[in-house]
Amino acid sequence: MDNRDEVREFLVSRRARLTPEQAGLPVGSRRRVPGLRRSEVAALADVSVEYYAKLERGNLSGVSPAVLEAVARALRLDEAERAHLLHLAQAAEGSDTLARPRTRSSKQWTLHPSLQWTLDAVTAGPAWVANGRLDVLAANPLARAFYSDLYRSCTTKPPNMARFQFLDPAARHFYPDWDHVADLTVDLLRSEAGRNPHDKDLHDLVGELSTRCDDFRTRWGAHNVTRHGTGTKRFHHPVVGELTLSWEALAMTSASGLTLTVYTAEPGSPSEESLQLLASWAASKASEIEAV
Repeated sequence: MDNRDEVREFLVSRRARLTPEQAGLPVGSRRRVPGLRRSEVAALADVSVEYYAKLERGNLSGVSPAVLEAVARALRLDEAERAHLLHLAQAAEGSDTLARPRTRSSKQWTLHPSLQWTLDAVTAGPAWVANGRLDVLAANPLARAFYSDLYRSCTTKPPNMARFQFLDPAARHFYPDWDHVADLTVDLLRSEAGRNPHDKDLHDLVGELSTRCDDFRTRWGAHNVTRHGTGTKRFHHPVVGELTLSWEALAMTSASGLTLTVYTAEPGSPSEESLQLLASWAASKASEIEAV
């Protein structure tokens, strides 16, 4: 996850996916590269070919916001991709940035009691807090019951959504739309890599998943990014079966880099009934444990 490599591969991948037709350019008959040529992107961004070539070699240090915006427009970047390009440029600033060693966070995150009380107060749906690496740091009882396979199979603490997604066969049954969820998972990790290129734990996670899973390695190489906001997912839970749930992801102002996610079901739907059944099942299991 060297910054120069990340910049180069991201810009090249965005250029390769953009067709001349999409950019409003003549197609021509003698193209030897997929997508646009460097000269065409440079012309669209109103910079010299030499200057754009420097950017594609991974050198974003000192690049002005105006040039970044021009390149983003030329490459037709969406909002998440623009933010990713900005994060890559910010990481490149400073003479020692690229030489800085990857760091592992020395400050242990501590769950504040009031946050757990807040999560526990959410009783109608699974609610949990995760960091940018998709480590699940805190959850309400319904989330722990909902992700029972995640907690069961986890060999690391805290449990990690990406490891579950790509290394546990149960995930392919839990997520009926496994490919879509896998894309989202990798896109989120790629976005986090742009924000925190020196995160040693993230580097180790990506290395592990790339080594152990071809599906992850292929997706990682695509350099796609996304923003985690809202959506709908389908699930097949081992206890209550099929569910279709909406989700909202909220950035936590009290802790930078953490996200609170809540799943909810449409009122009166079969999925709402299934969540209520799951909550009852989780409560009965908790009572059995307490009785032992």
